[in-house]
Parts: sequence; C-alpha cells; structure tokens
Amino acid sequence: MPKAAYHLTRPLRRQSSVVFASPHSGSDYPASFVRRTQLDRHGIRSSEDAFVDLLFDGAPDFGAPFLKAGAPRAFVDLNRSPDELDPALIEGARRHGHNPRVASGLGVIPRVVANGRAIYKGKLPMAEAQRRIDLYWRPYHSALQALLDESHALFGEAILIDCHSMPHEAMDGVSRSLGRRAEIVLGDRFGAAASGDVVDRIESAFAAAGLTVSRNAPFAGAYVAQSYGRPSRRQHAVQIEIDRSVYMNEKTIRPNASFDSFRATLRGIIAEIVAIGYRDMPLAAE
Repeated sequence: MPKAAYHLTRPLRRQSSVVFASPHSGSDYPASFVRRTQLDRHGIRSSEDAFVDLLFDGAPDFGAPFLKAGAPRAFVDLNRSPDELDPALIEGARRHGHNPRVASGLGVIPRVVANGRAIYKGKLPMAEAQRRIDLYWRPYHSALQALLDESHALFGEAILIDCHSMPHEAMDGVSRSLGRRAEIVLGDRFGAAASGDVVDRIESAFAAAGLTVSRNAPFAGAYVAQSYGRPSRRQHAVQIEIDRSVYMNEKTIRPNASFDSFRATLRGIIAEIVAIGYRDMPLAAE
C-alpha cells in the first residue's frame, strides 16, 4: 500500500485564504500494486499528473498551504466521488444510472489509464475498493476540508486551487474551435464553482506571464470543483490544467529542458494567486 494518504506543507504563517491541492500527482507505486497490474511501471504512470507537485510546491513560501496526494491516481482517484464504483471492475458494485466517467473506466478506483489501457486482468473485491477509499480517499478529503474550514475561520472565505496537468493532445479539437491553443485551462464549472472575479484574477495572472488561457474547455472541473465550489458561501474552487508538453516529455515522463524556467514563471503566478486571498486576520484574544 502507498505509505501515506497525503502530504501537507504548511506555510510558516497563514497569510491567505487560498489553498493549493494536487490530487493526481501521487507517485508512490508499491511493488505489490504494480505486480497486480498488467502494465509496466511506465504505463501505470500515464494518468499521473507527474511533477505537478514540484510545480506548485512554492505556495507555502507565500503564505498558503499545499496538499498533495500520497497515493497515485491509478490506485485511487481523489477527484471522484467515493460512490463512483465501476461494476466492470469492482465485484458487487451496482450501477447508479449512467455515469460517463465510470462507464469509461475512470471511477474512484480506475479500471484504465490513459488511452483506455486496462490496469487489471480481472476484477477487484469490494473490500479492496473500500479499503483504498477508507485509507486514502477519506483522509485526503478530511485534510482538504479542514484547510478550507481554517480559511473560513481566519479570513471569512476560502479559495481552493485544484492543480492538474493535461495531455498535449487534449487541446487538439478545442484549439481548432478557439483558433488558438491554450496552455492553461481554468475550470469553474461554468461559474458554478467560483465567482467570476476570482477566476478573472487567476486568468490575468497566467496571461500576464505570457500564457494562453481558456476556460472550461475541455475540462470544466470534476468532483473536487463540484463538491467544494460554493461561491454563494464565499468558498471558491478553480481547477487548473497545465499542458504537460510545456514542462515535461510525455513519452518518457521526465522534465524537459523548459521545466526550470516554467517552474520559475509559475512561482510568480502562484504569488499573484495567493494574493487574491490576502485578508486582515482577526486579532487573537489577549
């Protein structure tokens, strides 16, 4: 089993209502798990948001916490509901209407990785699925909720930045319709997960750094954005997708020659995003 459900890096002092989280950058693949798959160690990583944790790990330097998944996405998907169980993979799982994510093999316990490649040869017992959810999914989301509650207590609002990466080809069809290829996709579920002002300021931070940004196409936000985005309650959730080709070689799953410079650029963008959540903290009781 992966060693930890999550890794949390806190700033020396909370200075912002912003919380950064990366649910898909976990890279702890135990040998016992790899032996159960029919993929090699390279293939099993194809759905991972590789190096996203390194790209965003500077957030605590500016006063915002950063939460990272401990378990890899192929093991348990933290951006899915715990009841999105795939009957084609989990023994005893029942269908609950048509769910396109589950139908495509991308439930909370994924059946496939990128390009629809099957992870397992057979099915998994329900007890195994529930163990992964109980030991990894629930602790991660408990920690995330606690950070957002802390933001509300300290600043009267919470802004969640859900950090992801996307395959370069994900933008092929969208770029033709837009007339440009975006390197960054911001997902706010078409305004349901975050206020326009928050998303405008995030987009401006990326655009000022020379990056092309689109919204909600082809990714509008999944479980995390849907569940935590409550702008009417001053809780905003924005999903950020970064084109992997900007900073890594997707075939070898290694940083490319632009990784360090892009990471430095992103550090400035992170500082701008953290500043969105700057508020005067209440004075402590004497």
